[in-house]
Amino acid sequence: MCEKRSTESAERHRRPRQPAEARRAVEHAVAERCRATRTTCDRESLADALLVASELTTNAILHGGGVTDFHVDIVEPGVRVSVSDRSDAFPVAREPVDLLGRRRVGGLGWPIVCRLARDVRVTDLPSGGKRITVVVPLS
Repeated sequence: MCEKRSTESAERHRRPRQPAEARRAVEHAVAERCRATRTTCDRESLADALLVASELTTNAILHGGGVTDFHVDIVEPGVRVSVSDRSDAFPVAREPVDLLGRRRVGGLGWPIVCRLARDVRVTDLPSGGKRITVVVPLS
């Protein structure tokens, strides 16, 4: 599920500097799909896609040295989000408590991504860093 594999290319969007910009790009792509297909957008599926885009962007900013590239497009069966950063480190879930038993803040982003997304791929980039590409199903 959350393993290293290669990815396909996607439509490029302005590189987000904040998670809110990534969410807006996903919201725009989904709205365009719904408009083009004359269907209603499932709010729960959209909320999942927005949360995943936000988590991937936040993790790239906090742990990956910043977002270096960003893509979002609609594929069957959902919305594909791809976020690249400068870090070669594979994302990991952190334990909710430290070695002394104290609760940690954060560390839930990657488990959220893995739970809500399908076809999760982490690809090393030739120039360094990585790209994480996921598909969030749209109902």
